[in-house]
Formats: sequence, structure tokens, C-alpha cells
Amino acid sequence: MPNSIKEDEYNLERFFSISPDILCIVGYDGYFKKINPALPSLLGYTKEELMQIPIIEFVHKDDKQLTTSARDNLKRKIPLFNFENRYVSKSGESIWLSWTSISEEENQIIYAVAKDITHVKKLEEERNLLLLNLTRLNADLKKFTYMVSHDLRSPVSNVISLFSLLDLTKIKDPETLEYIEFLNEANLEMDHTLNRYVDAISTDKKINAEVKFLNLNDNLNSVKHSINELIKISKVTFEVDFSKVTHLRFNEYYLQSIFLNLISNSLKFLEPNRELVIKISSHKCGEEPQLIFSDNGIGFDMNSVGDDIFKIHQKFSDNSESKGIGLYLVQNHMESLGGKIKVHSEINVGTTFTLSFKAE
Repeated sequence: MPNSIKEDEYNLERFFSISPDILCIVGYDGYFKKINPALPSLLGYTKEELMQIPIIEFVHKDDKQLTTSARDNLKRKIPLFNFENRYVSKSGESIWLSWTSISEEENQIIYAVAKDITHVKKLEEERNLLLLNLTRLNADLKKFTYMVSHDLRSPVSNVISLFSLLDLTKIKDPETLEYIEFLNEANLEMDHTLNRYVDAISTDKKINAEVKFLNLNDNLNSVKHSINELIKISKVTFEVDFSKVTHLRFNEYYLQSIFLNLISNSLKFLEPNRELVIKISSHKCGEEPQLIFSDNGIGFDMNSVGDDIFKIHQKFSDNSESKGIGLYLVQNHMESLGGKIKVHSEINVGTTFTLSFKAE
């Protein structure tokens, strides 16, 4: 403003009156000496009621001692910044205020400004409640996973023991012998997987802790081998091209889980009137490695499904094999290591997943 305007020409009283924040002057005796309309409006008391009753009477009972200590510090010329306490309105509602105050010892008064932060506290409370619930759910999930993994080990071990008792020399049919060997391999792989789960949970290790450079082709072949019979039955053709990106820095367990769930998803939702073709290729988008996974299955309506397809227990078909978990796991595997996944699909055309990995 121009220097010609004198200090007494400023309308300080109007500024005091219209401020949305609480402005007040408090005496060392614990009474309000001057307040602006924001405080009566917030607490529901009249200006006269607020100025006739000791301030401490309006403070929440659990914050009285803390408030008294803060006021004593002000009297010792210790400024107060962002001090939080609760006041109780005339209707009994608790209102959180954040105060900034300084004292003037010669006049034995305190100048104070406060903001209503009740909404912030409510959000914090909701967040803390959510975190508590998530912690409990995580503990329950951990317990359930341990229980399931542990309880499944016994029957799997039993089957493995039965296989060890078989005299394969007595089996003359080559095809039957081949199937038995496949069953044995599948059981051994299941036993290995269950042991990993139990060990990771019981020692409180994170399965995704180890990240290393992985050969895409080797990991894909490992997954295809584990579900070899399903692939044969489905008569699926794979078109794979990892020439642009041959290796990824990722977690091995997660990568194989991604391949397994995406392939299994394609097998569940193949179009019965045409041969299933699964195309998997690697690319570079700027610095980000990508995998493009597509099939020519039944597809789905993007307008009605969209990204909800990645939510847990979301099912968009009557297929009894669909549990709504596989794609949820794929998204979580990607996001836990800084990646992301997008989907595009058309009914009776097929589905394409674009997986973008964190740049190396």
C-alpha cells in the first residue's frame, strides 16, 4: 500500500471481525478478553458466555492438564506453535483446534490464533481404524495361509510316499507310465511350493524380497511345463517373442505367478469354436520394459468391467473355475515392485494385458 496511509487508517477491527480463523486475546487470569465472531459461531456459545466463564471450562476434560501446561509456558515467554487440543461445544461435540500463540508479559495477555482441524482429526481416525483393520486382516490371512499350506502338506506328502512304493517296472502301457510320471512331478512341485509358503510365513520373510535378473523364456517354459497337460488338452498355440527384452529385473516367484495366472485365465475363457492362440512378447516403452500378453478368447465388455477385473473375487462369467483371485494377484505382484498393468478386451475377439515394469 502507499506509504501515505497511516496505521490508524487500517480497519483492524473489521479484519478481526471477518477472519474465518479464531482470533482472541486471553488474560493471564484464564479468561477471554476479546474474541472474534468465529469462536462463538464454532462452539455455539454467546460471546458473553465465553467471556464470563474461565477458558479451561470449555476445554475437553482429557486435554485440561495439557492446556494448562501450555498456557504456563506462554507466561514464561515460550511461544506456542501448532498446539492441538479439544474444546467442547454447547451441544457436547468435541472440536479440535490448532493454536499459535504469543504472550505480552507487560500487559499480562496472550494473543492467539486457532484453526478448526476437526475434519483432519476425523480423517486421521478413519485412516488409523482402516490401518488397524488391515493389520488384523493381514494377521488373519497369514494365519489362514499358514494353516492351509501346513494342512495340505500331509496329504501331498502321503501321495508322494505312495508314488515311491509303486513298482513302475510292472506297468507295461507307455501312456499310463507317462501319466503317472506327470502326476508324480506335479505332486513334487506342489510339495515344493507349499514348503516355500510355510517357510516364508513361519520365518516372517517376504516372498518378494529377492529381486534379480530373470530370463523370460526360461521362466515361461518352467510355468508351461508345470501345466503341460492342461496345455495339451486345450490345444493352445503359443507365439512367443522375447527378442526385444530377454531379461527382467523382478522377483522369480512373482514372474512365474504372473505367467501362470495369465495363461490359466486364457485357458478358462477360450472360445470353443476356434483354436486358442496366446501371444507373449517383450518391448521397451522409453526406459520401461513391457510384456504384452494377448489371447483370442471370449473377451469381455470393457464398458461394464474395465479395471474392476483386477479386484478380488470379481467374476464376470459363469465359469465355475473362475474364483476372481488370479488377476488380483497379478496386479498386486506388479504394483508391489513398482510396475503396472492395463487391460483391453473385446467380446469374441480376445483380451490383451500390457504389463509395464519398473525401469532398471
